Amino acid sequence: MANQRKNDARKAIIDTASRLFYKQGYVNTGINQIIEESGVVKSTLYTAFRTKEDILMEYLISSGAATDLALLNASKSGKDPKAQVLAIFDFLIDMVQGDEYYGCNFLNLISEISTDAERIVKQIQKQKNGVRNLFKNILEPIDKEDLADEIYILFEGALIANKVHHQKWPVEKAKKIAAQILS
Repeated sequence: MANQRKNDARKAIIDTASRLFYKQGYVNTGINQIIEESGVVKSTLYTAFRTKEDILMEYLISSGAATDLALLNASKSGKDPKAQVLAIFDFLIDMVQGDEYYGCNFLNLISEISTDAERIVKQIQKQKNGVRNLFKNILEPIDKEDLADEIYILFEGALIANKVHHQKWPVEKAKKIAAQILS
């Protein structure tokens, strides 16, 4: 019973912090706000996590896994490697139009944190390298894995341009360029 309460409290902290980090940013989210909105007491939070950065790491790990799975699943709707890559861009087009989309959470965070926050930077790089590897793995069967980084740069650039313009056209243009590259 005590373990279940600990797990429930930990989940409430992570869920609350994840929502707040994504919506308002890491720097703008305070421990007291996480405590208040999660409904846990301060001692429970500090029993589960030593620091705010520890909460952030858990957020990055869990959201990274969810993002990787979503991109992989999106790719599976394509019948061949080119269609699989383009399906990922279609997924992005749908995602950036969502009411609760505030930009790529990893790119948002990397712009907020100090470059000397090594474990955070490494976790973000790990997730982004996972996206690069996804493109590489998709393109390997057609001997075009050398184009994976170009496709990845289009993917990231589309996310950044969308953040600036708040419109879907950057992702649509990146998809069009990816299709041309893969022809």
